[in-house]
Amino acid sequence: MSDLQRLLKESWTLVEEHQDKLAGYFYARIFLKQPGIRDMFPATMDVQRARLLGAIVTAIQAVDDPDRFDEHLRSLGRDHRKFNVVPQQYEVVGAALIESLRAFAGAEWSHEYDQAWRDAYDVIARKMLAGAEADCNPAWWHAEVLHHERRSRDIAVMTVKPLQQLDYRAGQYVSVESPAHHPRVWRTYSIANAPRANGTMDFHVRALGAGWLSGALVRRVKAGDLVRLAAPMGSMTLDRRSNRDMVFVAGGTGLAPIKALLDELTSFNRTRWVHVLFGAKDRDDLYDLESLRQLASAYPWVSLVPVCSHDQGWGGEEGTLAEAVERYGPWKDHDFFVSGSPAMVRSTLRKLNQMRVPHTRIRFDAFSDH
Repeated sequence: MSDLQRLLKESWTLVEEHQDKLAGYFYARIFLKQPGIRDMFPATMDVQRARLLGAIVTAIQAVDDPDRFDEHLRSLGRDHRKFNVVPQQYEVVGAALIESLRAFAGAEWSHEYDQAWRDAYDVIARKMLAGAEADCNPAWWHAEVLHHERRSRDIAVMTVKPLQQLDYRAGQYVSVESPAHHPRVWRTYSIANAPRANGTMDFHVRALGAGWLSGALVRRVKAGDLVRLAAPMGSMTLDRRSNRDMVFVAGGTGLAPIKALLDELTSFNRTRWVHVLFGAKDRDDLYDLESLRQLASAYPWVSLVPVCSHDQGWGGEEGTLAEAVERYGPWKDHDFFVSGSPAMVRSTLRKLNQMRVPHTRIRFDAFSDH
């Protein structure tokens, strides 16, 4: 661990238990210094505060991984073009972040901590700005909803067509906004298909509790509506140079990027076995099981294992996805792709670590927005 990462992690422990108050104070400082920035954010800030804290933790954890850190931040800079951010606003945000950390850490805050955060934020801002400046694409794409289908009590699958060409790779995700229902509320959703000649894109959406946008996308959006899509992000993509067999572990609507990867594989794969473990709480949440069964029937290199964690006697595998991964192992020389809720991803990664699967062979995305 570098000195910078040690200082960042040490100082974060001083404020970690005050995360909600810290985030509220942070935004208050930004809006006080530059009131115009408030118009970039939704009326209700509860979810936005949580997203800020997640971004801070991600940056701290990635600071000792230069390659991942660089690409993640450049992608983040491209994504932030949707807010029409200008360089001066990065300075306002950086100053507010340091002031907030200093205020909540109290007397234990040191000059060394202060400088470490300044240095880290400077790197973050420069890489994000570089990513934004190098991007020649639109800040966002308007897309028409062509088809909308409810698949379960709280899940819908919708197909959209961007009005301009939007290039991406299978396994990536985009931020989505519904201007008609919740303007300025952006949430990330994986694209559930590989790029198509007609440019259409599928999304799998679950309505989450009080989630304004997710609820609108599941229950209110209809064919003919327009949504907006931001720049593609994410690195859970196929490495065509690898000849290893693969294991796809998908929980709930985390199936979306797995479907996209499978879609890409059908265009060229002949030699790599692909094991798909698709899990949900109960049989009703296995919303795309029939499509997966058809895929496994059409392509002999696909094996499918559906899993339910809370549906005793449903007729298939029972337990968590992590438990199913262990039962169907060992996986001596496989590439792993894991996608789902943060809790499901964490438990699966812990199990893979116990099974001594090298972290270099694991790609994952955790979707708290799905």
